[in-house]
Amino acid sequence: MRIPRIYTDTPLQAGADAQLDDNAAQHVGRVLRMQPGQALSLFNGDGQDYRALIASASKKNVTVQVEQPTANSSESALEIVLGQTLSKGDRMDYAVQKATEMGVTRIVPLSTERCDVRLKGDREDKRLSHWRSVAISAAEQCGRARVPDILPVMNITEWLEYSQRCDVRLVLHHRTEQSLDSLAKPNSVALMIGPEGGLSADEIAQAEKSGFLPIALGPRVLRTETAPVAAMALCQWLWGDFGA
Repeated sequence: MRIPRIYTDTPLQAGADAQLDDNAAQHVGRVLRMQPGQALSLFNGDGQDYRALIASASKKNVTVQVEQPTANSSESALEIVLGQTLSKGDRMDYAVQKATEMGVTRIVPLSTERCDVRLKGDREDKRLSHWRSVAISAAEQCGRARVPDILPVMNITEWLEYSQRCDVRLVLHHRTEQSLDSLAKPNSVALMIGPEGGLSADEIAQAEKSGFLPIALGPRVLRTETAPVAAMALCQWLWGDFGA
């Protein structure tokens, strides 16, 4: 039987008992209906995996006995920061899920000129919490021991300033012939993805002025939720851990 892999927002220490946080406990106790004596693989974002045995379990509370941790080698040495324009429906969920699988380090939701989603206050807080849950589930599935950070929504000016910390900054633009394999290998990459209607000419000009290189991913126009997956796969292949 496959050992379930669960994220918990709980300190884990070998040889000590730990009580899982509410979300993890409900998943283990209510959804999986696991029983004392059964094994779990836990992670809490510190880069390690912890094997644990369930000591007690109910639908709301689960206590585990934590065993020795093992190093998790699933993280890429390439830091990727994704600036993803907000989109409707499950498109943003898809982008967050697949970006996590691709090894993204941080995700920054963007509010751009042609963006048709506006988030403020409680509504923004709820969506950020939801996207973190999506990222946690994706990390559990793909074997990562770290969950990517999801930052508050930024406008273009805030994003361009924030992304200056990255070695290479790329904006997807289907009308360019810039080749990625001509660039020196970076330690960090910022990717800027526009909405369904694309970034405006002014936004692309602003990005280029801030040091972003326009890149195209072939002759076809990709959807806003597909573009980051393709771009990150290419970056991981050229500079990260794909093909390693």
